[in-house]
Amino acid sequence: MIARIRQNPWRLLLAINAVVVVGVFVHKIQLPPYVPYIHLLVDYHFGFIKRALIGAVVALFTAKVPVWLVFAIGGATWLVTLGLYARLFQKTFGFTVKTLPLFVFIAGSPFFLKNFMHTLGHFDIYGCALAIVLLLMPAGSLLFVATAALFSVILVLIHHIHLLMYVPTIVTIVVVRHYLAFDCNRSNVAFGIVALGLVSVLFFAAQFLGTMPIPEADFVAYLEARMADPARTDLLQFAYIWYQPLAKEISDTWGRLPHNILGVPVFALLIWLHTPLWRFFASLIGALASETHRRLVIAALIGVSLAYLVMFAMVFDYSRWISNWAVCMFLVLHVVKMLPAARDAALIPAEDQKTNIFGLILTLIPRVGIVRPF
Repeated sequence: MIARIRQNPWRLLLAINAVVVVGVFVHKIQLPPYVPYIHLLVDYHFGFIKRALIGAVVALFTAKVPVWLVFAIGGATWLVTLGLYARLFQKTFGFTVKTLPLFVFIAGSPFFLKNFMHTLGHFDIYGCALAIVLLLMPAGSLLFVATAALFSVILVLIHHIHLLMYVPTIVTIVVVRHYLAFDCNRSNVAFGIVALGLVSVLFFAAQFLGTMPIPEADFVAYLEARMADPARTDLLQFAYIWYQPLAKEISDTWGRLPHNILGVPVFALLIWLHTPLWRFFASLIGALASETHRRLVIAALIGVSLAYLVMFAMVFDYSRWISNWAVCMFLVLHVVKMLPAARDAALIPAEDQKTNIFGLILTLIPRVGIVRPF
């Protein structure tokens, strides 16, 4: 039996991943949710401001926000995302013995669900979840494009950095699933361009017009009034976010760069450990029936990656950015699989010793982190 597990350990690795996720959750709920909690307090009471949509929705249901709500909402969102991704994987590849290594490399990656659990309450996961919905829903009509635009608007209102984080991946999904698969007429293209333009305008409005219009002391007093436990003033230490201009964010990022850049070799190592997955991804692209499709996919990968490069220059949460970049790569992999192929791409081998070792290492890594690795 032990020999059989060594030869084909993927079910065991899947079980270990589940245990690791539980461990990450238990650890996470013991930490004070500084940034996630304050986002549940901020709403549009003082007019249009950035990062206020989640708090505005919460305000519709409760006037006083308890701390545990961060973990309740975050946990529910995580479970929904898990379910959505499982459905997507089943739709794209199916759950079989042969596809199990692929599922473990993606779903068990420390970049993906485990890191979303570590960043429980942060806004990143909403972009992933909505992108998966777009990968699952019918894409034949302009309603699909309109839905993608609506999702992008929601994401930018949650946090404007989503324009760089998940909107490029959403654009890729729309282009591949709608414009390449169905008629690409002038009116459809115009609709998409206008929608993208409106999302971009909203981003600039949030970035440059979305600062809090009242003194910070008054803002903090309002947030305290919304807290279920006003004594937890330590959870309001990030109120300055709503007053910080872009120039200050960039300055802080570059000021921390000499220290944060030390994590790049770790990120490179983590990416390298996914080599079997990247090889499969490359073979999927190479197997596409159309050279035009191959070029468009490569252009999309470059575009998504460049957006993250801009994020790296603007905000210093490097571990989160590299993790979400990897998640976007995983989602684009599913997009590529939906395109016509000239041949089948070979799946990740289930009984290759080196692949098994890589899978085990990735399984045992519980997270990537928020700013610095781990």
